[in-house]
Amino acid sequence: MLNKMLCVLFLQNGTDILTVVLPIVALVAGAALGFFIKHIVVKNKIGNANNVAQTIIEESKLEAKTLKKEAIIEAKEEVLKLKTESEREIKERRNEIQKQEVRLIQKEESLDKKEASLDKKQEVIEQQQKSLKQQQEQLSKKQAELDKANDKVVAELEKVSAMTKEEAKQMLVDSIVADARKDAANIVRDIENEAKENGEKKAREIISTVIQRCAADQVSEITVTTIPLPNDDMKGRIIGREGRNIRALENATGIDIIIDDTPEVVIASGFDPVRRHIASKAIEKLITDGRIHPARIEETVEKVRKEVEQSIKEAGEAAIYDAGIFGVHPELVKTLGRLKFRTSYGQNVLKHSLEVSYIAGMMAAELGVDVALAKRAGLLHDIGKAVDHEVEGTHIEIGANLAKKYKESKEVVNAIMAHHGDVEPATVEAVLVAAADAMSGARPGARRETIEAYTKRLEKLEEICNSFNGVQKTYAVQAGREIRVMVKPEVVNDATTVLLAKDIAKRIESEMEYPGQIKVNVIRETRSVEYAK
Repeated sequence: MLNKMLCVLFLQNGTDILTVVLPIVALVAGAALGFFIKHIVVKNKIGNANNVAQTIIEESKLEAKTLKKEAIIEAKEEVLKLKTESEREIKERRNEIQKQEVRLIQKEESLDKKEASLDKKQEVIEQQQKSLKQQQEQLSKKQAELDKANDKVVAELEKVSAMTKEEAKQMLVDSIVADARKDAANIVRDIENEAKENGEKKAREIISTVIQRCAADQVSEITVTTIPLPNDDMKGRIIGREGRNIRALENATGIDIIIDDTPEVVIASGFDPVRRHIASKAIEKLITDGRIHPARIEETVEKVRKEVEQSIKEAGEAAIYDAGIFGVHPELVKTLGRLKFRTSYGQNVLKHSLEVSYIAGMMAAELGVDVALAKRAGLLHDIGKAVDHEVEGTHIEIGANLAKKYKESKEVVNAIMAHHGDVEPATVEAVLVAAADAMSGARPGARRETIEAYTKRLEKLEEICNSFNGVQKTYAVQAGREIRVMVKPEVVNDATTVLLAKDIAKRIESEMEYPGQIKVNVIRETRSVEYAK
């Protein structure tokens, strides 16, 4: 068809058609040649790729064989290693088992020997038991014979004495006890007389010397502080509008402010003496300044608090200087200064501590012991009272813990713990501190107590004395520092009055708390009255 069309075109167009057809034919021929060449090139590349792939496959097979061989070799080595280790462990265990077997055999042999020895001992014991049993039977027969003979003797004695066995025994016991108590009373009296002759003179000399050399001012405070006002109008200004001023003052100081009908007076009430002092000083400053409102109150209280803290520090440093001791921890000095605002039975505790320090130091000097230790322990013996309202425990426990915390010596800690007899004193200085504490509190005017507490103490004192057998009447005299006990002369003799006084003193020490000491005076009086007619 194409050929026919080409022929027609050629016939029609002649030379023009040849011009067109020849390039087309050349193009087709070129395309066919290019396709043929490409086919040959692609076929060669495929052949080369197949050859490369075949080479890679063969190399991979060789490498796989090599790896397989290496893996097999490594596995064999590992197996060999495990086998060797297992054999070693088995050998070690076998050796250990053999050693244990040897030990067990030795133990069995030892046990066999012990068993044989025990069998021999058992035989000996059985023989001894048989012998003892025979002896026991013989003793029982003899005891029965002795009991019969004793019963006959006792029956004869009861007939002769007209007393039973129990009555005679009780009579003998009573006689022995009475003689023993009499002898004990005489011995106690002799010892006391000897101790008084040797020790009382020296003790009086030391105490009198100490008291003459010691003089300390005493300050009495209670749980309230009275603050004077210039006029009653100032009460309203302190209260403020709707009570805002007094609330601000109480919140800032932690102290209750009492405003009652008492003219020209405001009362600051609280158990913390430092806070109470801050509150009173702040109110005085506010009254002097005249500007009383919450902001001014807070500012004034803060200013007074800083002044009081500085005053506390200075008081502690002054006490340390006056006592003549050094090397006290700064925090312990500040705590000591707080005692300036603390009282006990109306006695200022800081003044009391200084007084105890002086007395203990002077007694230590008289006795030739460590003066510095005695003064240091005396000054710090009541340090726990500075914070006893803030920390749980007695002032002795608190003081000992403070002393330990701030690296005080064991001797000082022991003196603090022993000054009320809670523990045994370990040093002479601890005994001196306890004695100085009692002297400082016992001297007239040093301390005071309420009427109610005073009355209860005297009643308790008389009640204890009246509970003893043979006591007729009891009188507490000299503000409870002496108790006079009248006894029945027909019940208590002269010798047993000494023992009765000691028993009463021990009972008072164990059941009562009191400052200083109490003298127990037992009085026995026999009066014979007859009338001439």
